[in-house]
Amino acid sequence: MTKVVINSEYGGFGLSDEAFEKLLDRKGIAWEKQTNSYGTAIDYYHAGHLDDDAYYLSYYDFFDYDNRADPDLVAIVEALGKKSWGQYAVLKIVDIPDDVKWHIEEYDGLEHVAEDHRIWD
Repeated sequence: MTKVVINSEYGGFGLSDEAFEKLLDRKGIAWEKQTNSYGTAIDYYHAGHLDDDAYYLSYYDFFDYDNRADPDLVAIVEALGKKSWGQYAVLKIVDIPDDVKWHIEEYDGLEHVAEDHRIWD
């Protein structure tokens, strides 16, 4: 079975700061963080490049709909449970048979895994 991380409620996929930091560590990425200019969130950058937008790090850079089966992501969500969820996320791991070609579909942040099929226009 292939494990896939999806957001199971309206809102949208997202990781907590703790989960994102663990992900960066597992990927071997040296990073630094600082509170954003509004004082409302944490911004992450490659180490040595604070405030340089070219080195900004976001979980969206790692996890679009195509790579939610990433073993590091799955392991972090399994280990942290609710502590892995981002601000508007309720993450869930779905088991998909290995021989199924799949994709993630989304409506207002609520996601599900669907089997690929053919479409002709």
